[in-house]
Formats: sequence, C-alpha cells, structure tokens
Amino acid sequence: MSTLIDALTAALGTGAQFHKWQYPPSVVCCTVPREKFAEAARIVKKAYALLAAEWATDETPFGGGYGVYACYRWGGEYLIVRAELPVENPEFPSLTKRYLPAYRFERQMHSLMGVAPAGHPDLRPWIKFEDWPQDAWPLRKSFDASRPLPRVKGEYRWSRAEGEGVYEIPVGPVHAGIIEPGHFRFQAVGEHIINLEERLGYVHKGIEKRFESLGWEGGFRLAGRVSGDTTVAHSLAYCRALESMTGCMPPDRAHWLRALFLERERIANHVGDIGAICNDAAFAFMLYQMTRLKEMLLRTNRELFGHRFMMDRVIPGGVAADIDEKGRKAVLDEMTCLEREFERLVAVYDDNSSLEDRVRDTGALPPEKARELCAVGIVARASGLNLDCRMQVPFPPYDRIEVKAPVLISGDVHARAWVRIEEVRESIRLIREMLATLPGGPVAAPVAAPQADRAGFAAVEGWRGEIIYWLQSGPGGEVNRCMVRDPSSINWLGLEQAIPGNIVPDFPLCNKSFNQSYSGNDL
Repeated sequence: MSTLIDALTAALGTGAQFHKWQYPPSVVCCTVPREKFAEAARIVKKAYALLAAEWATDETPFGGGYGVYACYRWGGEYLIVRAELPVENPEFPSLTKRYLPAYRFERQMHSLMGVAPAGHPDLRPWIKFEDWPQDAWPLRKSFDASRPLPRVKGEYRWSRAEGEGVYEIPVGPVHAGIIEPGHFRFQAVGEHIINLEERLGYVHKGIEKRFESLGWEGGFRLAGRVSGDTTVAHSLAYCRALESMTGCMPPDRAHWLRALFLERERIANHVGDIGAICNDAAFAFMLYQMTRLKEMLLRTNRELFGHRFMMDRVIPGGVAADIDEKGRKAVLDEMTCLEREFERLVAVYDDNSSLEDRVRDTGALPPEKARELCAVGIVARASGLNLDCRMQVPFPPYDRIEVKAPVLISGDVHARAWVRIEEVRESIRLIREMLATLPGGPVAAPVAAPQADRAGFAAVEGWRGEIIYWLQSGPGGEVNRCMVRDPSSINWLGLEQAIPGNIVPDFPLCNKSFNQSYSGNDL
C-alpha cells in the first residue's frame, strides 16, 4: 500500500512522472511541473505526510538546470517530489504555507544554491554569512571552493518585539564552556520570555560541497564527522545510501555489529544528557554519576573497537571492527553493571521533588505543535509522536528484533529526560538480544562504484532522531550531490517554540533537554 503515491497520482495523474534511478526501490521519486511543486505538498499533507527534508541540486552537468526536492514521510513510506528549474529563472513555489520546516530548508537552499522560493516570508541568509557576496552560491558547480570569499558589508536584521518593559538578552555565539557557537536572542518582560530567535551557521564547514570532491569510498569518513557525537549513525546513513545505489549486500554479521554500535552510541549520549539536564537544575550529583557511566562505555569502546566513539568503524559494505567471544562477554558484563547502576540513579532522579518541580511543565512542546513542526526523534516521542525509523523502516537486525519506543505526551523537560531513560533500558535489552543472536561469517563485502545518474536514500534512527542522506551520481559516475539532514535541522525549531512563556533562568535547562547539534545543522 502506497498512501502518498496513490494520493499524488489521483490528484496529478500523468503530471507526476516516476523515476527508476532512485534507490532503494521502496523510496519513490517523481518529477512534477514546478508550478505543481506546492500543490503536491498540499496533496500529501492532506494524506497526513510529514515533511522530512527539502533540498536543491545543481544539475547543469546533466545538461539541465537546478532541481528542487521535497521528501515526505508517512509511517514507513518515503516519497520524494522533484521539480526542474531553468538556469535563467530558478524560482519555485514555496512550501512554507503548508509545512513549517520548509521555512529554514528554503532559506538554506536560497543561501547556498541560489534557487528562489516564491512566496517565502523571510529570505534572510541561513548558514551563509551576510558578509559574503549576495551572488556567491557555494553549492553551485560554478563556485570555486578553493578560493576565499571576498568580504562585503552585510546586515542581519533580527526579529524585534517592542512595548513597555520589553528588553532583549543576546546570548552567544560564544558561550561559557566548550559547546559550539550559536546565538540566542531573547525578548523578555521581567523574567518571562515572550520570544526567542535562534541564529546558527557560525561554523559553516562546506561539508556538503566537500563530499563532491571526495571519492565514494572516502565519503563515509566525512559523514562520520558531520556531528562527532553521532559518528556511528551518520556514517551508517551514508553507507546505506551508497549501498542502495550499488546493490551491495553487507553480511549479516556486519548488520548486527552496526546495530550494536548504534545502540552503544545511543546509551552513551543519553546517560550523558540525563546528567547534564540534572546539572542545569543544580543537581550536580547526577551529572557526576551519569558521566561516570558514560566514561565506562567509552573506555569499553576503545578497548574492544579501537576508538572511544567508534569513529570510522562503519564502512561501505560492512564494518571495520569485529568482536570475539571474550569481547562479547565483556559487553554483557558491562550491561549488567550499567543496568544496576543506572536503575539506582533513576530511583534517585524519580524521588527528588526539587528536581521534579524544575522539569515538570517546563519547556513544553505540545503534541499538535510537534506534528506541525514535523519533529523527529526524542523530541517527537516526548511530544506524543510515535516516530522511530527502527520500527517504521527497519533494516537488519531491527526487522527481526522488535524495538519498543517510549512515547510520552507532556512534551516538557521531564518527558524528554524520561524518554531517554526508557531508551537506555530498551537499548540494553536490544544489545543483549543482538549478542545472543550474533551471526558468524565475514564483516564486510566489496562495494562497486555507482553507475551514472543514480540516487540513493537512507534513513537511520540516531540517538537524536532520524538522520537522512541522499546521494546523487553525476554523468561520469562521480558524486554530484550529497544531501545531509541531521535531526537538529528540524528540532532546533522546536526549541524556539517551546521557550516562550518560560522564565529566563530555565532556558539552559530547556536547551539541554533538546540538546540539538550545532555541527549537524551548520553544514
């Protein structure tokens, strides 16, 4: 059953042309006339689809112009809608009236590719600095990334709120501590926040452009550095997209080990976040204890797999690290220790009334708002959306080992913390099942280079949420485009929506409960 395809076909008929160059075949791509691009959004939204990603490509190497793509999701179904834009007039109808996440996707497309979303309410630069020339489009093929950009006088106009007693608090982009740069501009009356505007993109790294100058086999290393705390999930998403284009079938043992790495990455980040949330509520004891547990996991990673974060251990065709019987027993013993210690700390968390007062009803993102924002991952599941790629689009071994994802509806700091607690428990169970059913055999298979003019897609549930990679090969089989969508690209909007109505001192607590990636957003 293809709900979105049926809805689109019924409405547009032959106006939607379906392609065979999109892989895997379960992900369908169709081209519509550009004047129907927003109409397609209206049709699939009526079928309850979420907007998962929106991006642009430079298709002049194929003899065309530019392409704009929108990826929609309904349950386990992904549908990519494409429109072609001529070089001399790269304008397309904006999706912002249908989908809120399009607001930033299209600002980024306009800033980096120079395509123009007609009807977009706010085309201030996003990711691109205002001091770069307006006609510099870093993702176009004509852009020379080896030369520094000249600096021009630019201006970034912040949203303003005025009235008696209203004042502004600028925070960042440089923060105390070692977090990445990002600017938060508050308007407040007394201690109460009436508006928050985020500005990110201070460390634009040109990562998507850099993929185009790397070979297919080298791209997984760059993917593993898009957001360093999510290195396993990002490299896995890249590898799965590449493998879908080439027909590569990794061995079963490699699938199991990839999932083992993924769950270990989830546990390590979740226990770290739970401690950090408590620390921002002045409960430092929990930070120290959870950091101790996280360090135990990282040391085991180093001992068994050669890297604390398992960076570069997921490779095209499989994995670069195996586990023997001694290692398997070490992980099982570690899970027993972790479970015992973790449950003791959860009991302390649950019995602390002062902590409960701080996290309950704070920074709430209601379910209807989360759906409107197309939120993903822990943010979505804390706000009533039962979304998890491991369940809706499972790959081995998740298609054989059932995943139970926790869903809460209060959408507050407590819900985001408690979803993490339940997911740590679930990951411990999954790891035990994976080790009990770990197949034998090789851990990698050869991967051929993709044929010309193909596209590959993959969605992987990282610890923050759904990560999407879309790869496109050029006329000579080279990398023409690599689109990366970290969950933070969507969930940063959720933080903005959850903050108004809270008091200024609670912002660090709210921010930590979202814990989105600056690096994953600033591509």
